[in-house]
Amino acid sequence: MKRPSLFRRCGNAGALSSEDQAVVDQFRATLTALRNPDPWAPGSARDIAVRVGPFVERAHTRPGDDHGPDVIAVALVHPGTPHASAYLHGRQLGYTERGWLRCETTAILGFWQPGYAMLTHAAAGLPLPDDVGMEPAHYALYIEARKRDDSRDGFTLLRLGPYTQTRHAQQDYDDRITAALDGRETTLVPGYRVSVRFGPFDVSDHQLFADPYEADAVALLEAAVAGARV
Repeated sequence: MKRPSLFRRCGNAGALSSEDQAVVDQFRATLTALRNPDPWAPGSARDIAVRVGPFVERAHTRPGDDHGPDVIAVALVHPGTPHASAYLHGRQLGYTERGWLRCETTAILGFWQPGYAMLTHAAAGLPLPDDVGMEPAHYALYIEARKRDDSRDGFTLLRLGPYTQTRHAQQDYDDRITAALDGRETTLVPGYRVSVRFGPFDVSDHQLFADPYEADAVALLEAAVAGARV
């Protein structure tokens, strides 16, 4: 007696439903995006795809702060942007609460393609994690006075921030503050060496910072030095 086959030929199955076909098409689009990424180029206004842990997310780049070469400023957005439903879903999953973030260019897969959507937290129904591997993209300059005996003793003379674009902070750092300190580092505050460093803006201590967009950075430095001498 012939036993019935435990397997059926796939060719005997009926046509795919529209829903199944949509899943297949999306899967193909994902494979295409992964196999053929569209290389990112600095200075473009197009959205990009960035790695966030094992996921891929869509991100806007910040105009004027997207030229790298090592770090640019981005904002993570729901993959369905700009549709209204995507915005509401994005709020539920934490996409709208991050603001601008510092993104290392090594995390960029390329320009965004719809095929990446299946690889996002949103597609998995998951909220963005608390730690997405990116620090807030606000910057600050710290002018510090340190003891001249090579110890770490000292104090922060002036905090400037937040700078919303790295190039603004870099201009004040290179063109203004560094030039104002040149040759005066060890004489401005007796017994101390004054220097400036670039770093992230500490939102928790925002009240300690002077706004660099409301006053001249060098004038603020001179006022801080005068106060330290009193």
